[in-house]
Amino acid sequence: MTDTVPQGPPTPQTTGADGRVELAPEAFPADSPFANEDLRPVPLAERKWTTYNFAALWISMAHCIPSWTLASGLVAIGMDWKQAVFTIALANVIVLLPMLATGHAGPKYGIPFPVLARASFGLRGANVPALLRAAVACGWFGIQTWIGGSGIFALGSKITGGEWENAGRVGGQPWPLWLCFLLFWAVQIAIIWRGMNFLRHFENWAAPFVLVGAFALLIWIAVQADGFGTLLSQPSELGWGADFWPVFFPSLMGMIGFWATLSLNIPDFTRFGAGQRAQVYGQSLGLPTTMTLFALLAVLVTSGSEAVYGEAIWDPVELSARADNVFGLLFALVTVLMATVSTNIAANVVSPAYDLANLAPKLITFRTGALITGVIGILISPWKLISTPEFYIFTWLGVVGGLLGTVAGILIADYWIVRRTVLHLADLYTPGGRYWYAAGWNWRAVVSFLVGGVLAVGGSYSTVNAEEVRSGPFPADGLIPFLKPLADYGWAVGLGASLVLYVVLMAGHERT
Repeated sequence: MTDTVPQGPPTPQTTGADGRVELAPEAFPADSPFANEDLRPVPLAERKWTTYNFAALWISMAHCIPSWTLASGLVAIGMDWKQAVFTIALANVIVLLPMLATGHAGPKYGIPFPVLARASFGLRGANVPALLRAAVACGWFGIQTWIGGSGIFALGSKITGGEWENAGRVGGQPWPLWLCFLLFWAVQIAIIWRGMNFLRHFENWAAPFVLVGAFALLIWIAVQADGFGTLLSQPSELGWGADFWPVFFPSLMGMIGFWATLSLNIPDFTRFGAGQRAQVYGQSLGLPTTMTLFALLAVLVTSGSEAVYGEAIWDPVELSARADNVFGLLFALVTVLMATVSTNIAANVVSPAYDLANLAPKLITFRTGALITGVIGILISPWKLISTPEFYIFTWLGVVGGLLGTVAGILIADYWIVRRTVLHLADLYTPGGRYWYAAGWNWRAVVSFLVGGVLAVGGSYSTVNAEEVRSGPFPADGLIPFLKPLADYGWAVGLGASLVLYVVLMAGHERT
């Protein structure tokens, strides 16, 4: 068919007094190749998540080892603790805004991220952002699983008197490490296999437990240190002048990139929300405050470790392994496991499970998508993605943030500016409907994504140290040299460019 949007009669959906919309059961085209039970709108009666549920979700997701070590990565590249905490706090306030913008469609319509993307990209075109998000999530799932498995190995080795460290090696690593990695992988798949309702109860319980564990670690190290050491008084290697800003902006984009994934697929969770207030208040209370507090805890505990052990120990697993009693080790092990599992499942399994289901709804269910995510998470060799702070922050987080910011710009432009938050649910699942465009593709969204993506990451570059060693896989002059100045602002460039271009291309297009 031609690239037009059929107007037709209104779709059979009802709007409640609070603005939430529900699709009539008989109107859901269950026989459509773009529909299955996991992707259909959540009925109003099943949208029960409260402010606490969303706040608990963010508390449990933010309290993980990668979040803890974000500050260490920034300090390692020259910032002092105040600059590191400030950068993390500002990044999370900024990323909260698109998080709330895309999250709005969840409680209003009960739809997940890949279905929301159909309104802008088309029923088939939505697979582009969905698969991009899924690929990134698979990478994150692998990273978190490797870190969690490493935590089990480190603490288990301490309990066994170091015997695990001396075990035979496979692929350059002790075989118990691989066993811990695979065991941790299996535990997470088993939890997500129980479904989203079980996940909600798990997150509600995990959030306060992990928070208590973090403060217990702080109290323990404070008692041991009799203070917090000298790290808090160490000056920045960068200062606040000309040396600071070239590091600050790419670091800020990297910190934004840490949660840029969730700024896209947050509807996967908010679709279960009891209302807009629940998701807005819950996310606002849960994300920026928790990440800032956790960064501050990391700095305080690390500074205390410097006073006790004569070196700054940023890894909480390594620090916990210094405990001199079995109870302390077991408590630390359970805390590490709870923190990593709660983050990894919610942030990195739920989304790709829906995204892969969107690729072939009749063949891939939510559970099957979760299993595929787990397998790819192993094959991606996650241990290589976190090999150095520079590679982790600038290459992985920076590039991922730039690409995902581009998608976020299109989603926000379509939902808020083009459609004024008005969607027709049945057509999101129906070939030939309002969102079919040209054979299921909206070329305007694809062009906006390509242009925004090139501008955001086309100038990606690697720094070269005094030993002529590059910090990443990119040329020192950038992939596209004249775009190198934009690379340090990738997320903002991608979001802004795609948003403006999409609005311009959609001007005058029939879209209601």
